[in-house]
Amino acid sequence: MNNLRTLFFLAILSLYHLNANSQSSNDISSIALFPQQNEIRNTINLSGIWRFKKDSLEVGEKENWQNGLTNYRSIAVPGSWNEQFTDSRDYLGMVWYEKETYAPSTWRGQRIFIRVGSATYAAKVWINGQLVGKHEGGNLPFAFEIGSYLKWDSSNRISIQVENLLKPTRVPTGEVKGGPFTNFPKSNYDFFPYAGLHRDVWLYSLPSIASIKDITVKTGFTNTTGNVEVKIEAEGKASKGTVILFGNGKRFEVPFSLTNNQATVNVSIPEVRLWSPEDPHLYTLDVSISDAKTTLDHYSLETGVRTISKNNKQVLLNGKPIFLKGFGKHEDFPIIGRGSSNPVMIKDFALMKWTGANSFRTSHYPYDEEFMRMADREGFLIIDEIPAVGLYFHGDTTELAQRQVICKQYLNELITRDKNHPSVIMWCIANEPFPKDLSVSGGGGDRSASPKSIELFKELFALVKAKDNTRLATLVGVMGGPKEWVGLGDVMCVNRYYGWYTHTGELAAATKLLHLELDGLHKAYNKPIIITEFGADTYPGMHTEQSEMFTEEFQVEFLKAYLDFADQKDYIAGMHVWAFSDFKTGQGIIRFGGVNYKGVFTRDRKPKTAAYYLRSRWNK
Repeated sequence: MNNLRTLFFLAILSLYHLNANSQSSNDISSIALFPQQNEIRNTINLSGIWRFKKDSLEVGEKENWQNGLTNYRSIAVPGSWNEQFTDSRDYLGMVWYEKETYAPSTWRGQRIFIRVGSATYAAKVWINGQLVGKHEGGNLPFAFEIGSYLKWDSSNRISIQVENLLKPTRVPTGEVKGGPFTNFPKSNYDFFPYAGLHRDVWLYSLPSIASIKDITVKTGFTNTTGNVEVKIEAEGKASKGTVILFGNGKRFEVPFSLTNNQATVNVSIPEVRLWSPEDPHLYTLDVSISDAKTTLDHYSLETGVRTISKNNKQVLLNGKPIFLKGFGKHEDFPIIGRGSSNPVMIKDFALMKWTGANSFRTSHYPYDEEFMRMADREGFLIIDEIPAVGLYFHGDTTELAQRQVICKQYLNELITRDKNHPSVIMWCIANEPFPKDLSVSGGGGDRSASPKSIELFKELFALVKAKDNTRLATLVGVMGGPKEWVGLGDVMCVNRYYGWYTHTGELAAATKLLHLELDGLHKAYNKPIIITEFGADTYPGMHTEQSEMFTEEFQVEFLKAYLDFADQKDYIAGMHVWAFSDFKTGQGIIRFGGVNYKGVFTRDRKPKTAAYYLRSRWNK
């Protein structure tokens, strides 16, 4: 009976959730194609200085703040409000953003949308005082069609209400009773719960007669001939179109006809140039649709021809083993918080290449789309992760059902957004979910997984495979967590800190435990393993003549011990150091100054000794 009630609630909740996020045609396909300026489409980037006002009593909507803010102050978008003001670091309640802009008269007769790159955590959007839609979940974009709400002869007011209240029903979780973290603010994870409009806000237009709604690219090759499968989804009154693929001195053109606004085109590429970290070659794909007389819309994107697979010990890129060297990292920088910053992005890629890294994980949420495009160009391999950090499966079944719904939404949005990036090789459905009464004192996998948790994770893996069967899927396991969870993935990813949180300072004992645990894990499931986190807090500039915890010398010894261990195991397919750089956390007794110091670079990107060590080792 309890199971039936839970299933019924899940069904009702799913319908409610879809309805709550469907206002003004906010279907997930609206975020599939990034806004693009060309001779048909138009864009305006609204980032810059906005008006801002706190609404701690949550009276703004009742008092009609959507009709104009008073007593406001200025704020930069993108950026976290927690870093920009002297009185708002720990404030996570409701706020309002406001911007005024004109709609260009040349856009008349077109379909016009607003696209918010990321609003953490929940947002509502008004145009000229009229509610056009709402969205739950940070770190991924959402869009609403707004043409009917615009004025053409005067300025238009855009109002966005945002709040990031920590709740156990949300993903990531917060305010969890009995959770593993004792920090303030009470997030159930070990990074700061930054809030705000963290990415660009766009106005963009599409042609009204017909437009390209989505493009899905799948690639492969046989011997030296590449294959690019292009699935086109359109809307409107187009009847045909053309796919043009060019690059490496070659050009291929394939016409197609639309049936029920859909078409699938295959392009063969003789002497194909495969995408890889050593040669991240990108082909340009241009799709156009038309009626009998004229081109109605077109869209261009870059794609790399490559395959990703695995055997029982290795990850295979283009059919050949590749070892993932790199980092877990955060979108985190002083003053901007989690806000997007192109200079910081460029610097991060330069430093990762300087160390010899070839990969990273988007811990613990999807990154800015420009970060993904940069990875395509620079040849980095990405484990792309939804914000499902801090999940747990005991307690209130209603809350558990709500979390499952939002996890599915995240996966749908993430794969819709990132499915065409050659850099993305793996989808990650969760980081460090934990069982009841988690203990990290012994070996990993010493807690049994509840049947319900296995069922829910299988649902998420099935969703990933249904949406994208060309990439691998994984789950990152916590130290001491059930081995059954990580065994569900194509690749088994684990975070391990033996020698730091357990067997403190004893690196010989730590590596002995790694041998025992991971040998057993591989024997049980016969799949490759990636250690997706390992590291030691290191205060910059702290040195001793004999290595000791928190010194730069100990960090080097810690990383060396783990990397030496991995060299002995042919089933280890990758090693991601935690972390790329120091990052902001909540306040807690294990986080001096509210910072996690496990970075090999400081928060402002200065190298510690460990960065030089990795450079010497990974560039051999």
